[in-house]
Amino acid sequence: MGGDELNEKLEKFKKLDEKITLGGGKERIEKQHAQGKLTARERIELLCDPGSFEEIDKFVKHRSTFFGLDKKDFPADGVVTGIGEINGRKVAVFSQDFTVQGGSLGEMHAKKIMKIQDLAIKLGIPIIGINDSGGARIQEGVDSLYGYGGIFYRNTLASGVIPQITVIAGPCAGGAVYSPAITDFIIMVNQISQMFITGPQVIKAVTGEDIDKNGLGGAMIHNSKSGVAHFITETDSDAMQLVRKLISYIPQNNSEEPEITEPMSVSQVPELREIVPENPKQAYDVKKVIELVVDNGEFLEVHKHYAKNIVIGFARIAGRSVGIIANQPSVYAGVLDIDSSDKAARFIRFLDAFNIPIITFVDTPGFLPGISQEHGGIIRHGAKLLYAYSEATVPKITTIIRKAYGGAYIAMGSQHLGADMVFAWPGAEIAVMGPEGAANIIFRKEIQAAEDSEKVRKERIEEYKEMFANPYTAAARGYIEEVIDPADTRLKIARALEILDSKVEGRPTKKHGNIPL
Repeated sequence: MGGDELNEKLEKFKKLDEKITLGGGKERIEKQHAQGKLTARERIELLCDPGSFEEIDKFVKHRSTFFGLDKKDFPADGVVTGIGEINGRKVAVFSQDFTVQGGSLGEMHAKKIMKIQDLAIKLGIPIIGINDSGGARIQEGVDSLYGYGGIFYRNTLASGVIPQITVIAGPCAGGAVYSPAITDFIIMVNQISQMFITGPQVIKAVTGEDIDKNGLGGAMIHNSKSGVAHFITETDSDAMQLVRKLISYIPQNNSEEPEITEPMSVSQVPELREIVPENPKQAYDVKKVIELVVDNGEFLEVHKHYAKNIVIGFARIAGRSVGIIANQPSVYAGVLDIDSSDKAARFIRFLDAFNIPIITFVDTPGFLPGISQEHGGIIRHGAKLLYAYSEATVPKITTIIRKAYGGAYIAMGSQHLGADMVFAWPGAEIAVMGPEGAANIIFRKEIQAAEDSEKVRKERIEEYKEMFANPYTAAARGYIEEVIDPADTRLKIARALEILDSKVEGRPTKKHGNIPL
């Protein structure tokens, strides 16, 4: 090939490359920016380390001839795929391009995503999907449906093998919502992104209900009401930074351990002695306990706006990545209910899948009573929490801060469900139920027969408190490993993590269990 001929071909390549890189063109890019959105490629630039992203399948074209598509050109077929790095660690990425036919998904668009999913599984690296799409490319008919099905199938195969993170950075409607729903974490951009199966117009036509897109499936709706999404950010840029932070706590795949950062000094934290009120009915914020126990007070809360009576999230203790589950006494006294059980159970299963130790802080008076809870299936949902803790084989360390009553005591990472180390603060109350309720049942006849029934009732409550409203009866049975000074909590957990570092625990051979979904 002569020099002139090569130069001509290079010039042709450059022009085609530039055209594809522009996506839908300058006008549509400006429209995207005007809506407060970044382009598919701009998002990738913010997500990945500078200069690390290698694009794959840039020159892919659709092959549909229906409804005049043979006369239309869709650069990169509306999705950018490739391999990049986050803090020097490889990640697979796909980013839908709304400037190209509304980011609609057709056959080749889907094949690009499926190829990067397959590659991520082969390489054992996290996959990050950035969704910004009007949905299926209707003109391609059943080929679009084939595409969605193939993506869902690979999401499922990858689940528990490699971390899967989704950013909803625009619309995500119809069948498209089920790929994010299978992934591990969903981040939504406030006022910009929506998720729903059927849109407002269809709902209006079918049910007569009138609602706008954000009211139906906006970021805060899915973060606070449905629990579909785990995080909310104000901008695309914030979402990309959040992914970078989230990925720092998680290993590359299920056969690796989380990265251990530079160990921090671990010592007594006297402030922990002051957090829990003497009055057992008085509330406090468990996040203050968490922040005093973890490194630098840094806690990445997951599902912050959903089922607030339980707190979950990532942190580090002495440089080790951990997942934290804690009852929140300042919301419904920290009771367990349907939503909190689901929230904690799924997080526990993620932690177990990716070799991240589970740290539990307990302060709960029990499961939430009520007709709506019983009819809503609290038995089934609560069983998910029991199942998740029992199934997990990673190091499990539990600290009972205050109340641990009945079935909720068992469900919250008790020794009976396989916890490796259970600590309790001196004020912990471990019992079948609270002292007042227990005394009223045990001594009912005696109280009713007494002349001064109220006096007798108070005496019996105190008797029950003396016997069970403390950690020592449980410690005497060996149900907790140690009663500790609250100031030593960080120190004790750090040492326990070090001790349990080599833990290996098997389970009976089986295809998989049958969690009570």
